[in-house]
Amino acid sequence: MMTIASDIEVLARFGRALADPIRCRILLALCQVPAHPAELADALGISRTRLSNHLACLRDCGLVVTVPVGRRTRYELADERLGHALDDLRTAVVAVEADRA
Repeated sequence: MMTIASDIEVLARFGRALADPIRCRILLALCQVPAHPAELADALGISRTRLSNHLACLRDCGLVVTVPVGRRTRYELADERLGHALDDLRTAVVAVEADRA
């Protein structure tokens, strides 16, 4: 059973991951398909160094994992439920904004 402290820690890690627009873009890209860093950097139009720093943060937050593929490393969401959670969060925020307008 999770404690309130661990629930707060989990949500804080999730919030830290979502606090940067590039990390959000990475997560949304990985919701679609797992990818190698070079592919992600090209798709997002950022340097590999910058991408690497953001991927490290997402790994530390427990949201993405690495999968060795031969001599390369592929990134994917740590759990498919994260993709559903991100979509639910995005649509909830959009709905709230629409209600306020």
